[in-house]
Amino acid sequence: MFGFIRESKRRRKMKKVKVGDGHLLKPYRIWNLFTHSLFHAEVKSDTDGETVHYAIKSKFFAEEPRADLYREGRHVAFSKLPAAFPVDYGVIEITNNFSGINRIQYISDRRDAFSVYPDKRSLRGFRLWVHKRFPIISRFIEFIAIATLIMSLGLSVPQLMETITEIPWISDNIGVFESPIKLSIWTNFFIGVAAAIAGTERALMLRRHWLIDIETASWSDS
Repeated sequence: MFGFIRESKRRRKMKKVKVGDGHLLKPYRIWNLFTHSLFHAEVKSDTDGETVHYAIKSKFFAEEPRADLYREGRHVAFSKLPAAFPVDYGVIEITNNFSGINRIQYISDRRDAFSVYPDKRSLRGFRLWVHKRFPIISRFIEFIAIATLIMSLGLSVPQLMETITEIPWISDNIGVFESPIKLSIWTNFFIGVAAAIAGTERALMLRRHWLIDIETASWSDS
């Protein structure tokens, strides 16, 4: 049942894929840290051992989030996110939320899933290097990010419920919920910024988390 649903979603994503214009992928430079992310995948044939290199580029702060696919350095396809690119011997699937790409993986025709790795010069590549080189520090950063998301959720939900119940029809028929938490606009603003940073940190590690999905649900493209 769930497999059928996943396949249906994948086919819908594949229909969004457009043919690329064939331009060459430029090398990732230090200033590209602030413009786009870059991922790589080495797809290997089970029969003759041939390896094909794919690269996936996604720009930051784009009005309409999209990903570009390169095969052996040449632009072959692009799609709005979330996306599913048919590639040699399988498919590359990408999901995203307000914090950016939060999952990218290569799924072979045998339904084996493999991680797609970030370029080592990118922000995600640096975060992965920190995770491997300094695991204790990495776990501490992860703990702070998740704790921040939990705190943000705990402070925001009661205030949101109060705002919703102040709608005339709801207040007349159900009543008004009075939040025990009263925070200023600026305090709520900084809480939102902290939650966005925490969500971005989790997205850099390509770790999906239900708290991130809640925090960004109203902006996500499903």
